[in-house]
Amino acid sequence: MTESKLNAAIAILVSISAVFISVFNIKDGNIVQAMSQSQAHAIDAWSYYQAKSTKQHIAENSKDQLQTQLAINDRLNKAANELLHGKISFFEAQIQKYDKEKAEIKTKAEDFQKEYDTLNIRDDQFDIAEAFLSISIALFGIAALTQQTRLCYFAVGLSSLGILFGISGFAGWNLHPDWLAAFLS
Repeated sequence: MTESKLNAAIAILVSISAVFISVFNIKDGNIVQAMSQSQAHAIDAWSYYQAKSTKQHIAENSKDQLQTQLAINDRLNKAANELLHGKISFFEAQIQKYDKEKAEIKTKAEDFQKEYDTLNIRDDQFDIAEAFLSISIALFGIAALTQQTRLCYFAVGLSSLGILFGISGFAGWNLHPDWLAAFLS
């Protein structure tokens, strides 16, 4: 391949790679925003869960104290006895209510965490795509300077991998090299 043809091919390949990296970067930014939102919702849900747990604990302690008062004080008149039993029943109902609410909140919090994890995989795909495309653009530049056709082919391979990972991020494909994501994390 002549020098001008190689440079022309490299210019086109760099342009294509740059367009893909730009689009992938925009999508990755949107995914990072969604991840932040999902994480915030999960934290809020777990905080709400903790608040319900605290309320449940207070209700359990109140019920135990009332049951202890009832057991210790056998000289209560009928009205006081009924009042204590009524309060114990009230706290038992509160405890059951908090159990139910906590289960619902826990499910929501876990769903937010699953959403975050799913988005994180897509974020990794775009990060890997951007890394491959950035490296390929650098290698295209070196190939243009040195006129090394093999280096240009290697850069095409890296650019192709980058485009593949970016497309898989858009399409939601399960293309995720865990070892590479862990290495880059």
